[in-house]
Amino acid sequence: MEETTNTPHDPEANKSRILDAALDVFASKGYHDARLDEIVAEAHTSKGAIYFHFPNKERLFLALVDQFADLLERRVTEAIAHEPAGMARVRVALATCLDTFGRYRRPAKLLLVQAVGLGAAFENKRNEINDRFARLIETQLQEAIAFGHIAPVDTEVVAYAWMGAMYGVIIRWVYTGEPEPARIMDTLLPVLLRSVGFEEDGE
Repeated sequence: MEETTNTPHDPEANKSRILDAALDVFASKGYHDARLDEIVAEAHTSKGAIYFHFPNKERLFLALVDQFADLLERRVTEAIAHEPAGMARVRVALATCLDTFGRYRRPAKLLLVQAVGLGAAFENKRNEINDRFARLIETQLQEAIAFGHIAPVDTEVVAYAWMGAMYGVIIRWVYTGEPEPARIMDTLLPVLLRSVGFEEDGE
């Protein structure tokens, strides 16, 4: 018998184990080919335990997307909290986004690749997450303008353009493994910053 503290009497631990197993199965099989029976086996649980937390496969998949989005937002928020307001936070927010996608390839694949074309619920979720991070970047750009670090720009358009640029490069990386995350960071980050007239000193 496997020794574990994640018993049926520990619902949150069981839920976490189900999400971990679902990530493995969805990432390797894709949404349509993934079967709940495979997730049950991977999680060492039962279908009843899955249905206790998630009414269907769609909700389980969307929960994984939410989990990654929450992780990404938390990492960005924590990173910028240590920086002075203005362009320093813009830079760190972008760098943290790129770093997080680089560190978490499998959930990035779910969000950026597998959720495409799966229907309205999935597309709405992708748009919701895109809006969350565009607003976060937009807020930092507005602060940078207020502090005089960059000239006034349409921060909403810039934020969405930056998100699109990051997604485009990262999607290719998710598919092919190229370019490497460090190369993306070193090349894309300065380009995005220069697009609003900001040049980093000493780089």
